[in-house]
Amino acid sequence: MDNDFTPQILVDVTMEGVDVPEQHVKSGQIILNIGDQAVQLQQMDNEIMAFSARFGGMPRHVTVPIDSVIAIYARENGQGIFFRDPQNPTEPGPEADSKSTKPHLKLIK
Repeated sequence: MDNDFTPQILVDVTMEGVDVPEQHVKSGQIILNIGDQAVQLQQMDNEIMAFSARFGGMPRHVTVPIDSVIAIYARENGQGIFFRDPQNPTEPGPEADSKSTKPHLKLIK
């Protein structure tokens, strides 16, 4: 939000404790705008994110366990962090597993 981007999260709705509007779920996932203009945050800690938001003009309470978040990124440019592979949410993404990440720099003589 510091750069005037819209923060969005990609959520695996098959995980326990997720409470989101089912009509917006696609392939077991939902994208949620979590910008301060879109939600009224009620709780956010290491375990859970809970907020109120409008879907189709209707207010709705949303609960997202942190473990169900696959990614957080900017809507405008897609830049962000994937914690798990969105195609296979049980597998960690490259950013979540620093052991599998190789350096991107190489020495040029």
